[in-house]
Amino acid sequence: MKSLTRLLAALTDPTRLRLVRLLLREELCVCELVDALRIQQYKVSRHLSRLREVGLVEARRNGRWMYYGIGRRVGLEGFHQDLLKVIDVHLNCSPEVRKDGIRLSRRLAMRRAGQCVVGKTCC
Repeated sequence: MKSLTRLLAALTDPTRLRLVRLLLREELCVCELVDALRIQQYKVSRHLSRLREVGLVEARRNGRWMYYGIGRRVGLEGFHQDLLKVIDVHLNCSPEVRKDGIRLSRRLAMRRAGQCVVGKTCC
């Protein structure tokens, strides 16, 4: 029961919900999340830490970069998957969240073109 309460408490923050929504798409680095959400890097990192504490998000190092994704190795099942689906569907109606998705798509296009550079924004 305690872990469920901690998970739900971690999801009470709008920024963390927006992060989860973006991480449902694919594994992302902090610079991509900063660009998509238009908030400072230290704030994104702090929110990601909280999501990692409750086991919803995992981090993977690739050279100097840290990539974050929804905890797939943990095998999120049942309630966790249902909760993530509800978050995804309901946040899709938010104009702010849709803008996050548009900015992220532009940023991911830069990554795929080999132009993912810290400090370089796409929009």
